Amino acid sequence: MRIPSVNELKEKFSKLYPNYPISYFTEPSRRVAQIIREKWQKKELQKLEESYLENLMKEVFKKYETPSLKRVINATGVVIHTNLGRAPLCKKAIEEITKVAKYYSNLEFDLKEGKRGSRYVHVEEILKEITQAESALIVNNNAAAVLISLNTLAYGKEVIVSRGELVEIGGSFRIPEVMKWAGCILKEVGTTNKTHLSDYENAINENTALLLKVHKSNFEIIGFAKEVSVEDLVTLGKKFGLPVMKDLGSGCFIDFSKYGLKKEPTVQEVLKAGVDIVTFSGDKLLGGPQAGIILGKKEFIEKIRKNPLNRALRIDKLTLAGLEATLRLYRDENLALEHIPVLKMILTPKEILKKRAKYLLKKLRKLKLKEFNFEVIETINKTGGGALPTLDLISYAVAVKSPLSPQNLQKILRENEPPIITRIEEERLLIDVRCLFDEDYKEIISAFEKFGNDKKYTS
Repeated sequence: MRIPSVNELKEKFSKLYPNYPISYFTEPSRRVAQIIREKWQKKELQKLEESYLENLMKEVFKKYETPSLKRVINATGVVIHTNLGRAPLCKKAIEEITKVAKYYSNLEFDLKEGKRGSRYVHVEEILKEITQAESALIVNNNAAAVLISLNTLAYGKEVIVSRGELVEIGGSFRIPEVMKWAGCILKEVGTTNKTHLSDYENAINENTALLLKVHKSNFEIIGFAKEVSVEDLVTLGKKFGLPVMKDLGSGCFIDFSKYGLKKEPTVQEVLKAGVDIVTFSGDKLLGGPQAGIILGKKEFIEKIRKNPLNRALRIDKLTLAGLEATLRLYRDENLALEHIPVLKMILTPKEILKKRAKYLLKKLRKLKLKEFNFEVIETINKTGGGALPTLDLISYAVAVKSPLSPQNLQKILRENEPPIITRIEEERLLIDVRCLFDEDYKEIISAFEKFGNDKKYTS
């Protein structure tokens, strides 16, 4: 059997897809030739039929043209799913990003003065308005916010932090390592479960530059435990003339306890307690794009702003557009709750979730798939993204049992277009409705309809 040359395959590709230049088909042609060669070597292909070759070329080209980063359907029930892009953006943020992406913008141009401006002004004032912070700075994520703040305020000096707050965030990034690369000296105080104010005070010396408090976003210590309050740490900082920094991790502007959920310290409350620097993420509980937000006293923010690292960590125009649009909704809490997807998903009443699950159940049962069993069950969700770690959210899911193993069914749904990401519990595949958008239901039903095209799965 003769394997077609790359040039021959390029000619064939150009006839199949005449709107592309022939040079576009070099890599797809190589991939087709490689597949044919491997199949021939394994004796899986002895004769190259023209119809087989054309189908193979179409399959390869489809994969070649499919973006690697794509939309997926989140049927896991985890709202801030780190692996699935964290917070989905609100409609207004998407609109503003599209406008700024399509046209030129006043990213660093002062329209009033007609001269060079600062990119940070587009969100600084609204952050100050919402949080009552003296000043604000935005970088590309919260790890960057912590890094540049530590580097600016405590380079070559000691930073005191409780042993119980030496957390590890996603991707195995740990506070001690971040502190090391920021050029600071870590000074641990207290124990894993108990740290007293006296531990901080006894550790202060002439080389101390900063008191750091890290919010335990990903876990919680309960039982025989004690930690120093923000207010007490601020009082201690003032006594010794030391700034206090609080890394909130997820960070939120909404007091969830008003809506029957566990209390999470808000950014506003932490700033009101007198903390000098607060850092948190933009794409978790805030519900915006990826960003590291630094708020606090003007004297410290200005020092951070002038740090050369800021150039390397600075935020881009598309993120700024999305963040500004998201922040504007927080001018009224009801607007934020109505339009920001993350907040809506977390606070959706269980009665509504049950109704949605029953709707999906009805549609799936109508497909009459042989040996497929669908039922609605109550489930427990986590917020995700390290936020509200001990909070259990009651939700509902459609549990699926089929002739396939849950793992195989999960794989098939994951390979769907768009991919449907599910979870498995007690040997059943679960389609949790908490994080589904209206348009997702049609896609899920369509994915299961494909089983109906196979006689094995139809009654």
